[in-house]
Amino acid sequence: MNFSPLHFLKDLRRRDHKPGLGGLEIFKYIGPGLLVTVGFIDPGNWASNLAAGADYGYQLLWMVTLSTIMLIVLQHNVAHLGIASGLCLSEAATMHMPSWVSRSVLSSAIVASVATSLAELLGGAIALQMLFGIPIRIGAIITLITILILLFSNSYRKLEKWIIGFVSLIGLSFIYELTLADIAWSDAIIGWIKPSFPDGSMIVIMSVLGAVVMPHNLFLHSEIIQSRQWNLVDETIKRKQLRYEFLDTLFSMIVGWAINSAMILMAAATFFRHKIPVGELQQAENMLVPLLGSNAALVFAIALLMAGIASTITSAMAGGSIFAGFFGEPFDMKDNHSRLGVLISLIPAVLVIFVISNPFKGLIYSQMLLSIQLPVTIFTQVYLTSSKKVMSKYANSKPLMVFLLLIGAIVTLLNIRLLISFL
Repeated sequence: MNFSPLHFLKDLRRRDHKPGLGGLEIFKYIGPGLLVTVGFIDPGNWASNLAAGADYGYQLLWMVTLSTIMLIVLQHNVAHLGIASGLCLSEAATMHMPSWVSRSVLSSAIVASVATSLAELLGGAIALQMLFGIPIRIGAIITLITILILLFSNSYRKLEKWIIGFVSLIGLSFIYELTLADIAWSDAIIGWIKPSFPDGSMIVIMSVLGAVVMPHNLFLHSEIIQSRQWNLVDETIKRKQLRYEFLDTLFSMIVGWAINSAMILMAAATFFRHKIPVGELQQAENMLVPLLGSNAALVFAIALLMAGIASTITSAMAGGSIFAGFFGEPFDMKDNHSRLGVLISLIPAVLVIFVISNPFKGLIYSQMLLSIQLPVTIFTQVYLTSSKKVMSKYANSKPLMVFLLLIGAIVTLLNIRLLISFL
């Protein structure tokens, strides 16, 4: 399967092609969830997980579990929107909501996309500093130029599978390390299921939430899934897409949960146990020493660079999709609105990098900003996917709508608690 952005952005909405049958048919539908999962191991996640494990041990693992459950439901629901309506989330908001509401929602989503790009570009810049000693600000510019060349020339499609594969292997290396590290599994099991709010932890809790349930991924998933449809009329194909899409989403999100958990477990075993303070992302290379020995720093830096490049491209695509949605258009790199959206997502992020003094804190706070915007995207999504005008007979059932609203309420309450912690 060719998973390139160009492939995704071809308008397949009215094609009367039916996928072939057979035991391997599910693999025709695999892809969107895996691309969304790239965001699970982006530099922002690495920083949030490192801070969670190093500062609070196993106590915040529950946030990864809660976030992943939320994510499975939300990503499946927004993919459901793309399949049933043929619209991405930003298009649907523009077409089916009052103008002032949709513009407010999409404007806040653009800000979230900038925050995401900030984290991704910072990760790439930190990796370049580790590899070549390049200053952070210059590294950010180099990363930006690389991303723009790959996106505007569509060269990224030649690298995409290799990048996803490489980043996935590095993420899985954290899981493998669990067999080598001295993990307090009894504490970890409690941490996964028992909510805990240690003193001073709300910023980290919200950064973990923002690093897992990312607003831009909700927009991106709906864009990807609707742009690869075979048919909008044949109900059999629609139902098949919905069934296989859920398997794709479920598998991909569980992989993300395992990788995020492994990062926190390793940080807890490496830093928290020995009371080693963590103030920069570069220290995470120490988690790879048991597996990679003296080459840990090199491999970690290369992995971080690949993660930064892959996730910045998906963040920029999301920014382009959101901005194109202002005009009721799907994402298309040949269209000026999509191109402008990409630039709006990336350029301000680089400018912010030039004014922040602590890149590690910049990563943490960028993820926290995502969690603050998240309720806006969630409630917008629930409104649209519950509307029979938008979804026809595929609108949310009442139990599902209640569950989605409950997720939005939980995120909102966590944000309120974050605000109180600042007062």
